[in-house]
Amino acid sequence: MNRSICRNTYRSAPLVIAIAGALSLLACGVAMAEDDSSSPLSPDQESVSKSPNPVTKKIPAAEDSSANKAVNLETIVVTANKRAQNIRDVASGISVVGEQQIERSNATQLSDYADYVPGFQVTSDGTPGQTRVSMRGIAVLSSGSTVGTYLDETPVGSSGLYQAATNFALDLLPYDIARVEVLRGPQGTLYGAGAMGGLLKYVTIPPDLETYSLRVGGGVSDVTSGDSGNDFRFGANLPLVKDQLALRVGYARNNLPGYIDDTVHGNQNVNSGSQTSGRVSLLWQGDAVSVQLGAMRQTIKSDNNATVALDPVTMRPIGGDLSNLVSVNEPFSKSIDYYSGTVNWDLGWSDFVSATGYSDTHTKRRQDTTVAYGNFADLALGLPAPGSSYFDTGLNLTKFSQEFRLASKSDVRFEWLVGTFYTHEKGNQNQAIFLNQLDGSPLADPYGAMFGTLASLELPATYKETAIFANGTYKFTDQFKLGTGVRYAKNDQQFSQNNIAGALVTVGQEPGSSSEGVFTWSLTPQFELSEHAMVYGKVATGYQPGGPNVAFPGLPSKVDSSTLTSYELGTKGLFVDKTVQIDLAAFHIDWKNIQVPASFGGKSGLVNGGKATSDGAELASVYRPNSSFELGFNAAYTKAN
Repeated sequence: MNRSICRNTYRSAPLVIAIAGALSLLACGVAMAEDDSSSPLSPDQESVSKSPNPVTKKIPAAEDSSANKAVNLETIVVTANKRAQNIRDVASGISVVGEQQIERSNATQLSDYADYVPGFQVTSDGTPGQTRVSMRGIAVLSSGSTVGTYLDETPVGSSGLYQAATNFALDLLPYDIARVEVLRGPQGTLYGAGAMGGLLKYVTIPPDLETYSLRVGGGVSDVTSGDSGNDFRFGANLPLVKDQLALRVGYARNNLPGYIDDTVHGNQNVNSGSQTSGRVSLLWQGDAVSVQLGAMRQTIKSDNNATVALDPVTMRPIGGDLSNLVSVNEPFSKSIDYYSGTVNWDLGWSDFVSATGYSDTHTKRRQDTTVAYGNFADLALGLPAPGSSYFDTGLNLTKFSQEFRLASKSDVRFEWLVGTFYTHEKGNQNQAIFLNQLDGSPLADPYGAMFGTLASLELPATYKETAIFANGTYKFTDQFKLGTGVRYAKNDQQFSQNNIAGALVTVGQEPGSSSEGVFTWSLTPQFELSEHAMVYGKVATGYQPGGPNVAFPGLPSKVDSSTLTSYELGTKGLFVDKTVQIDLAAFHIDWKNIQVPASFGGKSGLVNGGKATSDGAELASVYRPNSSFELGFNAAYTKAN
């Protein structure tokens, strides 16, 4: 668990997480109107009913063929409700960032396109992958995630408390990505644990059964007073058996330029890094069944963080605008291997989907804790000079998930969906704080042997969850329909706090466990004002799983789930001869049993706090008078108490 017990007096971000067990708006061109004729969601292409992505119908284009403005605005297909829908028919706050928009903005990480989405906050600790996300004021307060993350049909990332999920959100190099869907507000009934603030969903480009294609790209970049960067991209689509079997492969590498100077050692541009992405996907299409298999590997490596040292009084950079006080280098690396298998079976009267996912994630981070612990050498040990210190965190997670669901056909009076979900994850977090001499060399013996390792521990944990869910929408009239959803989930967790060595911890093991059941629900009335405009209301609940706690006197043995209820009222529509699209939503959120860090005798753990509320409004709009010009405007206001 990552708990901050000391803040560096000159850095812009916390340096130490806790010791001994707790070491543990404006944006233009929103892609809700993305015209991506090269993507599988092109307005001129038949819906991908042969793709494992559950797109099972063709979204009708506009009738007026004299201009493509309405066509573009009406063909944004999303799978937010686990069936293909026009984005304007989804009774919820949702935004889409499309493939072309990602490429045009040269986006390489979440923070590059987060401003295109109202109410979506992304905070980076200095490199891709050291990323925290939140929505609608549901702040990141504990180590458990408040925003769920999906890659196509399966979840990615930990649902438990001991993989620092809030600090390391899935931050893909967005190559071979068809679109990124951002769903705001709780998604508990369809997406379960950790999605109480919203959902971030990456949708990859599926293989094309008919068209051979090859694309190669690259670029160079330069940072003023910094290094140069470069990137390379390759992709190919190969129909192996026409209309039956296709293969898609892709690879991308992005070399990140450094631009932060280390004023302690006089080194320049210390924060260079790299990202790589490799993906292969195989699609087989039968008469009624399709199977898609996929594998992906992504890596992030950085030599140092892109943080700047600030004076604690003036809050101005100490050594210059792009400089940092680096006593110890802070490398970061993350790799994820992801495998998936999706089966779609058209039963005639309904559609059956089986979605299987497996991921293996490894994260390593070093933090410079010289300010926090360097004085231990002179003040506590009586050595003639302070030392240097660093804190290493290692996170290893394997996650398996399986979902089966059965859905009615779309565009019927009663649309329904039922399913079951299972996930099993196994993680281990390693933490250690080291003390050296100021130049980085080991302390002289006997101090090195006795105090070179201030603390070392392991936090192995397992998380198992089983859930059943059902959603339904009944169309009472041509204008009015009512949707509802329910989900019951039960999770069981095992945990152990293993203090291995160190002057600041007592060697030993402290196991823990927890079990809980959580019920979530949603209710969504929706009224069509016209063919191209509607209003909706939505009441929905979500939860952040609890779990066993670190073992300290006075600390509860476990922390309960954090839950919330969201009330949303919105409208969506096309106006001014279908050249203007407006999405407007207002919300009120009641948040209960908030998981917050608390200190007990100088050591920290989680407890359930009180209540909070969040109120706000969001606007997403786009003006497209023709195919050559588009102007977008987003805005969001949030007040959380």
